Amino acid sequence: MSEAQVGAPAAANPRGRGRGRGGRGRGERGGRGRGRGGHRGGERVNEQGQAAASTSAEPAERSAASGAGAAVEPSGAASASGDGESWRGRRRGIGGQRSVVVSHRGRGRPTPASAAPGAAGTSGTGLSAVAAEFVPGQPPVASSSTATPKPAAPKQQPPKRRMSKSSAADLPTRIQEDIQNGQYECVICTYEVVRTSRIWACSTCWTVAHLHCVRKWHTNQMKAKDENQNPNQQPGWRCPGCNSSVTEDPGHYHCWCGKEHDPKPIAGLPPHTCGQTCSKARGTCPHPCPLMCHAGPCPPCTLMGPTQTCYCGKHTITKRCVESDYGKGWSCDEPCGDLLPCGEHTCTRPCHSGLCGACEIPVLSTCYCGKEQREIPCDRREDVLESFNYGQLKASDDQSDPWFEGSFHCSKPCGRKFDCGYHACEKPCHTQDEDATHCPFSPDVVTHCPCGKTVLDTMAEGLRQSCRDPIPHCEEPCNKTLPCGHPCRNKCHTGSCATCFEYIDISCRCGRTTVHGVCHQGNVEDLPQCFRICKAQLNCGRHECGEHCCAGEKKAAERRKQKRNANVNFEAEHICLQICGRQLKCGKHACQQLCHKGPCQSCPEAVFDEIACSCGRTVLQPPQPCGTKAPECRFECRKARPCGHPTVNHQCHPEETPCPKCPFLVEKSCICGKKVLKNQPCWFEEARCGLPCGKKLKCGTHECKKPCHKPGECEDAGISGSHCPQPCGKARKSCEHMCLDTCHAPYPCKEDRPCESKTFITCPCQNHKQEVRCLATRFNPWSTRETTLKCDDECLRLQRNRRLAEALNIDPETHLDDHIPYSDATMKLCREDPSWAQTQEREFRVFASSPEEKRLRFKPMPANKRAFLHSLAVDFGLDSESEDPEPHRHVCIFKTPRFVSAPHKTLAQCLRILKNATASVAASASRPATMADRLPTVQPFNAFLLKDPRFGLTIEELDSALASELASLSRSGPAIKFTTHFLPSDEILIRAIPVTTAAAIATSLADTPASIESTLTQAKPALAKVTSRLGLAGSVELCHADASLNVTRKEGDASASAGGWNAVASRGSWRRGGAAVQDKVLPASTTGRFVALRKVMKKEKEKEKEIEEDWLAAVEKEEESGKSGGEEVKEEGESVVA
Repeated sequence: MSEAQVGAPAAANPRGRGRGRGGRGRGERGGRGRGRGGHRGGERVNEQGQAAASTSAEPAERSAASGAGAAVEPSGAASASGDGESWRGRRRGIGGQRSVVVSHRGRGRPTPASAAPGAAGTSGTGLSAVAAEFVPGQPPVASSSTATPKPAAPKQQPPKRRMSKSSAADLPTRIQEDIQNGQYECVICTYEVVRTSRIWACSTCWTVAHLHCVRKWHTNQMKAKDENQNPNQQPGWRCPGCNSSVTEDPGHYHCWCGKEHDPKPIAGLPPHTCGQTCSKARGTCPHPCPLMCHAGPCPPCTLMGPTQTCYCGKHTITKRCVESDYGKGWSCDEPCGDLLPCGEHTCTRPCHSGLCGACEIPVLSTCYCGKEQREIPCDRREDVLESFNYGQLKASDDQSDPWFEGSFHCSKPCGRKFDCGYHACEKPCHTQDEDATHCPFSPDVVTHCPCGKTVLDTMAEGLRQSCRDPIPHCEEPCNKTLPCGHPCRNKCHTGSCATCFEYIDISCRCGRTTVHGVCHQGNVEDLPQCFRICKAQLNCGRHECGEHCCAGEKKAAERRKQKRNANVNFEAEHICLQICGRQLKCGKHACQQLCHKGPCQSCPEAVFDEIACSCGRTVLQPPQPCGTKAPECRFECRKARPCGHPTVNHQCHPEETPCPKCPFLVEKSCICGKKVLKNQPCWFEEARCGLPCGKKLKCGTHECKKPCHKPGECEDAGISGSHCPQPCGKARKSCEHMCLDTCHAPYPCKEDRPCESKTFITCPCQNHKQEVRCLATRFNPWSTRETTLKCDDECLRLQRNRRLAEALNIDPETHLDDHIPYSDATMKLCREDPSWAQTQEREFRVFASSPEEKRLRFKPMPANKRAFLHSLAVDFGLDSESEDPEPHRHVCIFKTPRFVSAPHKTLAQCLRILKNATASVAASASRPATMADRLPTVQPFNAFLLKDPRFGLTIEELDSALASELASLSRSGPAIKFTTHFLPSDEILIRAIPVTTAAAIATSLADTPASIESTLTQAKPALAKVTSRLGLAGSVELCHADASLNVTRKEGDASASAGGWNAVASRGSWRRGGAAVQDKVLPASTTGRFVALRKVMKKEKEKEKEIEEDWLAAVEKEEESGKSGGEEVKEEGESVVA
């Protein structure tokens, strides 16, 4: 095969470079993709040729025919792609080996080798096993056996263009053409609606969408409705295109007219049509749609419609359906002439629709009693009735007929005389009879008294002769029922009953308040109202009733008691009638429904504009629900930075979201303009150097101390006048102290006021000092206050100590006690690196001695060194904290109100004290024990022992109950803290521990064992009183406990106070088994005293001791033996101590 023939298929299909899906392709795009089991469409011919060349058993003619057929195949690709499906291959990336099959279908069947172009040279141009080797970059060498001219390459077919959107004039045609050309998008998923899609169409806006998308849309909306019940929500679901309410479910897929379900695509017909006549009814037109099944609304009917009669029925007309208004009809504009409801007159209006209405022709009418005549509209007359004229009509009227017709009631009383000729009728206007009415006051008519309880014949004055005689009254109460329901309490009387003045209990509207007052006369609407405001919640859940004396408050209370919160159970008074008014999710419209519970519904409005992203490359086509946000764009942001630096690659984002900050480092001038800072982020607008401003303020004396700031923002900005907010600072002439007033330039200092500066006054020995105010003025430079303090007993004690030191030749400056003001953790860390620790101590002491410094920052260092700084800060009474992450983590210390001064002893001095104490203890341990060593010292009390504690008592309860008592001990005595422990003997130990920080030592008394014992002894009565009152324990005792919480001395032990061997006997073997004495480094406070060590027992096999059954008896026996032994050793011990 020649090079041109081999390359022809690839040239005919230039887009055969894409990847397909599953090896399926259609039309011209078929050769583009490579599926998951297919080949590249552009390489198929070459693969066939290679296969034929590698198989020696296959005839050369068959391989040549295959090559010829493959070479001709691209020419039929255009016809294969003419079915409108090529754009789908381009959009979905469909390709693969099926593309060759589709192209064959376009051609009908493969062209034979004899009929293909260049068939004459088939034998020369086919594949051959003896072909020369192909060298890239050089022309092919023809075979020596045959020399055939090279056929011309087939003409390359241009790619088929994608169809644009339809521009037809009517909607049905546009919908069908867009679906046919793949230009119609589903409003839900935005994918194309094609011929093979199962669709759904709205009957209001004619929007077409995928059926499965509409079903999901319908399911989600109905689910949201079920979750958020709202009485005001519309029934059905919303159309995704026009937001109109739809009551029918999406149903099944059918054609446009609905006659055929699941229609199959028919070649040559529009998509989704069944090919039958539409036959849909069109409004009031009697003719069905004659067009073939189509999308969208049916066009107007152009046929001649039926004959129509005008409104009055006098004329007829025939028009086309498109010109006829079957709903309204037509008018001939002639007078109607129909008989009106009065039956006397006819309608004079022009031909009209509907009823003629009431007759409004004015007619001269007479009232029923005949006293009034006037013209009234015919329809306002009442029933026409005959009435007798007894002379009440005017003389000018025609009186030939004594009867006349009355048609309305006048407002006058009748006034006609009864048959007695004395009384007149008081009834309102009514028809008259020919004979006068019998008098209702005649004796034959009135037979009872006015109340009706007594017959007149039984009464003495009851014999009436005529109607003019008065009607006698009986003495019985009237008892007629009044409108309020109470009986009339007056005596029998004529006329109407009087007002009811009976006092009753009247309940207010809400029924919670009762008022005792006069009867309400039956007018229930005027019930009294109390001042109680109804707090019942309305059905919306957002508002309260707030009405005074609400009638539904009691019902609301019953409803809340029964926990009925459904809207149907709310009272009529508690239905919220306000408009919701909350902002909808769209952010543009407010909810117009009645106030309701739960979230508002989605905005019912629709947007008919395109919604695009910031760059405009991703667009949502209208219509869209209101509040739809711009789509998420997958392209990169194109916005250029104002600084000119290259942008960091990031995704397109909304306008309100800023682009990432520019990461480039540049040089920037600080905002005060003093320095140019390097390596500043480009996005940082306000670079600050941190230096003080230093500009002269308006006063001309002070300089701005604010750090780097913008011009015009100095300290005096916004202050009127020529002064600044700094203190004056000038020296007063009266006392030479600085003026503490705010800057008052250009005026001099006001020295007529006392100086508020503080100074110190001391006693003559300089032991006590007191801070006082100067109070000097221009008129009195020397204040009248005392300039010195008086010495007290402490001063005398110090003077005596100084004289004693001089007598003993002791230097108080160099003489130190053995107290260590640092914690054990500080000393332990100091031993690891003494020189570095002393350097840091010097920094602390310089910081502590400077009253102006409030903060000290150390450089970054490891964690163990930071721990030393934190521990040392606690000893100094300072606050400390670590800042910044590793490896830049450093320590900052701060001065707080609890800081007093630095410890008087340095770390080096404390190290020497510890070294000397250790050496002395080691020396005393190495020398043999003497009698003085065996004599134990009396151990001072350092704890409280609570016996018989309450069952279930916890440490937290005990600490909270005794907190105030224990805290007062630390304030009034030495600096101590208390720890609470439960002992195995069911007793509670509250142990006092000295606080050794510098701040505690400086503000409290010395924490010697004797002072602690004295403090505990004084506090014991108050503590016992509290424990007894609260029932915490049975009794409180003083005791001594060591570091291991062993109680070695109790307040009740008599032998303990005696000392000597009695103390040893009191701690007999019944308390604690014999064990080796542990060597301890005694605290420094015991230096210079006798030290008693217990002898280490040898590990020998001891005899088995007898177990005492009564241990109390054993204790008493040991105590008695201890007393006798103590008396024998007493004299020897005293001599040793002396």
